[in-house]
Amino acid sequence: MKVFEALRWASSVFKSCGRDENAGEILLQHVLKMEKYQLLAHLRMELPEERQKEFRELVRKHAAGVPVQYLTGCEYFYGRKFFVNGHVLIPRPETEELVAGTLERIRKYFSGTSPLRAADAGTGSGAIAVTLALEMPALEVSASDISEEALKVAAKNAELHGAGIDFRQGDFLAPFFGEKAFDVVVSNPPYIPLGEKEKLPDVVKDHEPGIALFAGEDGLDAYRKIIGQLPMVINSRALAAFEIGDGQGDKVKDLIERAFPGAIVEIERDINRKERMVFAFLHGESS
Repeated sequence: MKVFEALRWASSVFKSCGRDENAGEILLQHVLKMEKYQLLAHLRMELPEERQKEFRELVRKHAAGVPVQYLTGCEYFYGRKFFVNGHVLIPRPETEELVAGTLERIRKYFSGTSPLRAADAGTGSGAIAVTLALEMPALEVSASDISEEALKVAAKNAELHGAGIDFRQGDFLAPFFGEKAFDVVVSNPPYIPLGEKEKLPDVVKDHEPGIALFAGEDGLDAYRKIIGQLPMVINSRALAAFEIGDGQGDKVKDLIERAFPGAIVEIERDINRKERMVFAFLHGESS
């Protein structure tokens, strides 16, 4: 079997089961340890038997629903490669917009202020925390996760990219009570209502960690918890940034304004025009 034949076969398999027909390219790049341009330059290369066997097995697993990223062990975020496995949520492009919006507002709200401390609550793979630390080196970044296995992945990614991050195990901001006062708190928490589980693609609901996806009957449990924890960890002036599900903007805004009556809250849409981010500038005492 030549490379182009392997790709054609994989495309046919994926088309028949409703998967992305181009996933075969990513899997074969992984098997052959090639970049895309190298793969395309070797379309008529004969695949060794062992590589054929490995490729067929990966195609079979993805056809059965295992995400490509868990099969290759990585995903790209903000132009950087991050390790992922079944203990962490796969980073999404929409979350890159959350990071970009957070960095923009840090520069706006805290211009000339140094040093600044930021916390990533529920860090998962560490993609947000690592990216903040690398994009803004003057920022002192901490991150938490309730999952010990997720923190191992996050620490591996921080080491890979040379990002110095203080990782803590615990429930969102709880590990920092009484220890640190943050200027910035950012989070991409679970926000899918439990009742919507069956609406999700099988690659998501059957393989990505439910603890990172679902948050109670209305999908707002994590926001309630984090917003309730904020007064214990933030300075008198602080920026809170959340990723949200489409249609949750006003509800999250209301939760913030009830806790922080003087908050300036912005609801932002992503590139697909879906509600995706809530940014809140908090000042003064919370209620």
